Amino acid sequence: MRALFTRGSWNAALGAPFVFVLPFLATFVCAQDPATPPPSSSQTQSSSSSPYKAKKQKYTHADDFLILGTVFDERGWSFPAVQLRIRRSNEKKFRWDTLTNSRGEFAIRVPKGSDYEMIVHAKGFADQTRPLNAKTGLSEARLVFRMEPVAGEKK
Repeated sequence: MRALFTRGSWNAALGAPFVFVLPFLATFVCAQDPATPPPSSSQTQSSSSSPYKAKKQKYTHADDFLILGTVFDERGWSFPAVQLRIRRSNEKKFRWDTLTNSRGEFAIRVPKGSDYEMIVHAKGFADQTRPLNAKTGLSEARLVFRMEPVAGEKK
């Protein structure tokens, strides 16, 4: 039996060389449809009758303003899990919020073209507020906060 599957051997039952072809590969190659042509300009104008759907434009961060920085405690050590909230200057509702990571660092993206206000909050420490101008040609702001404990409160 082993001789039937070796390359170049003779099939004793048929008296011919054995050729091994994967049946699914032969079906795939033979049953492949020709490529369909791209839609013509008349097909793209009438979207209801066209089998091709226009792809939605993916959102890119090319026009975003990046706010990144670090928060330290009163001793100068990194301060993890500090809450950061951002809102437009003319609004009351905070639209973006995040926490600092284990090294006290944060990064958040907001749309360009507005003035923003950032509030940094940690329990037992005084809140800090910082205005941000995202109307300039710059694409990022780097901030550093040093939190000061509130007198008379436990941390």
